[in-house]
Amino acid sequence: DEPNVSFAEILDAAGELPIPPYLNRKTEESDLRTYQTVYSRIKGSVAAPTAGLHFTDKVLDNLRQRGIEMDEVTLHVGAGTFLPVKTADANEHTMHTEIIAVPRETIAHILSKLGHVVAVGTTSMRTLESLYFMGCNRAASVSQFEPYDHPHTLTTAEALQSLLDWMDETHQPVLHAETQIMIKPGYQFHVVDQLITNFHQPQSTLLLLVSAFVDGDWKTIYNYALSHDFRFLSYGDSSILTRKHQ
Repeated sequence: DEPNVSFAEILDAAGELPIPPYLNRKTEESDLRTYQTVYSRIKGSVAAPTAGLHFTDKVLDNLRQRGIEMDEVTLHVGAGTFLPVKTADANEHTMHTEIIAVPRETIAHILSKLGHVVAVGTTSMRTLESLYFMGCNRAASVSQFEPYDHPHTLTTAEALQSLLDWMDETHQPVLHAETQIMIKPGYQFHVVDQLITNFHQPQSTLLLLVSAFVDGDWKTIYNYALSHDFRFLSYGDSSILTRKHQ
């Protein structure tokens, strides 16, 4: 009898915050505050992009004061983000699809800052890297093996400009798209230069992504973290990784 009540409001009232299953505990009252980024705006994800949990309002203000420019993208994390890689061959793992929304001005800003792009979180990484292929194809979707099955010759600048031109031609102020991109060793990065991310569990697509980003040298990084008692996973410590430009 309440026609103005949204499905999200029903979930808030009757549901339970879905914290990661590997925490092996029930949701606590504190999770409602701590398992969420300070810049979250739009409902839709089944999980928080946990690399962003390290950023408080104070940290963000300090970054702005230091001249660090920031843009936000919308991405709806799916339940598949928790799905472990159960196959011996990573190519046999099926990636989940994530829905993204990126304003035109954000893409233009990225284009102007190529060589200095930092992604906060692996899902943000997948979003930003997907922009390259969307520009190459002038399409609002990227399949799982697009980067490997269909090599492209456009530079990153050319691809992003193509994406902006296509958005202008089709009157899209915001790119609403979906990506199933799988980033694994052998992937050639196009957009992101540095990645802020937590420490991930074995047999995860997130660790495959990290391995690809650091050119296979993830064991050195993780051995250091283990020997210095770093905390892993969603409520754990963070790292900032830099890729070798290809």
